Amino acid sequence: MRRHRLARPQRRPVFLGCEGDSERAYGALISRLYEEHLRDLYLHVELLKPGGGDPLTLVERACHRIVGNERKRDIRYAVRAVLLDADRRGQTPQRDMRMVELAQSAHLRVIWQEPCHEALLLRHLEGCQTLRPPSSALAMVELRRRWPDYVKGVSAVQLAKRISIREIAWAASVEPSLREFLYAIGFPIR
Repeated sequence: MRRHRLARPQRRPVFLGCEGDSERAYGALISRLYEEHLRDLYLHVELLKPGGGDPLTLVERACHRIVGNERKRDIRYAVRAVLLDADRRGQTPQRDMRMVELAQSAHLRVIWQEPCHEALLLRHLEGCQTLRPPSSALAMVELRRRWPDYVKGVSAVQLAKRISIREIAWAASVEPSLREFLYAIGFPIR
């Protein structure tokens, strides 16, 4: 007699490209928090190094990885996104324009971190949603002032000690591109 396996529903794959290890840990945290509530999504978090922080290069690399992953795994990402630091935006307007065009044609959401990832993390902390450090260096100073044991490249486990769904919702309330991404994947924020 044959045993029939119960078919598990297919989880929706989502691509999140990351510039560095800190962003990759943040993506892993989002994935972990999402799976605590729902199990219909698989967040594929991928490091896009080397990219040197150049937005066009990182978007090109993300598009290349998306195409390769979709072919290799015979999947189609339901949502595609990339976390980019905004501190390099505007330095070369023609490259920025090409980056925007490429992201749009690839249906790739750009989640801008103003001006950098540490500033985005800062906006997850209570009472810090309106803080807008003008540079990456000042963002790091302000983040360490409010989170003294923070180190660049912190793991998802360490992030989870300070950031929960509530704190992600705080940041999303003032970060439109993050909020749009979270809504697109069905992340449980109000």
